[in-house]
Amino acid sequence: MQIAYLDEAGDDGYPNFSSPLFVLSGLYLHYLNWQPVYERLLDFRRALKIAHNLPVKWEFHTKDFVLNKKPYRALAIPDDDRSDIIDQFCDLAGNLDIKVVNVAIRKSLISNPKYQVLRTALKFLVQRIENDLDPAQDPQAKFMIITDPGRVGKMRATTRTIQRINYIPSKFGPTAYRREIKSLIEDPLPKESKESYFVQFADLISYVVYLYAAFQPPGLPLHGRVPAFVTSGKVEDWLDRLKPSLNLLASSKDPYGVVFHP
Repeated sequence: MQIAYLDEAGDDGYPNFSSPLFVLSGLYLHYLNWQPVYERLLDFRRALKIAHNLPVKWEFHTKDFVLNKKPYRALAIPDDDRSDIIDQFCDLAGNLDIKVVNVAIRKSLISNPKYQVLRTALKFLVQRIENDLDPAQDPQAKFMIITDPGRVGKMRATTRTIQRINYIPSKFGPTAYRREIKSLIEDPLPKESKESYFVQFADLISYVVYLYAAFQPPGLPLHGRVPAFVTSGKVEDWLDRLKPSLNLLASSKDPYGVVFHP
């Protein structure tokens, strides 16, 4: 069985929203690999404590860290070092026995005023994990979802629906076909991000993908306090470091497998 940890960047509001993008990232791994991967994450956090005095028990919220907001500002970590720490996080993620699916919703391209941002992103993400597990070939392949409590209710409604009825657009014509989700078990379960290195890792990946999506033509505005080291080239460097763990088959239209919609 696989355990999938989900987190997001941006807000899921529409047509009223505070961010032009919404990114949902799912990090999943086999339950037998959970302990060794956890130990590597813990060792990495201990190394950051030694090198940069970053407390092991602090929640690592990537956006706030990159923007040098509280509580990280008190550590006085220079820009170059903060950039290097994200490099190290991405190197670690790229060398762990995990897989990652990323979905980016571009609100500027939405034409339907009733578009459901979170529902769409979660549906696409769950479909990609199921495609990877391929329950048609391995009926015993299963996964469960763990996520921050804030959106569990909305996610529960979506996952229950797509387990009963699920239409997928055909690549070969206008008619969609049904394929219900078979490998997902249980409702999405809540886990505070401050209590999970895995959810925090999903947060890091979702923010990197958010930046990547923002830099795609025609380009979208970033937070005014984004430091100079956050460039299109640096963000792609982070994704290149993550690439060994990215599910590149999630989308054939993007070199990093990011599923963009619309």
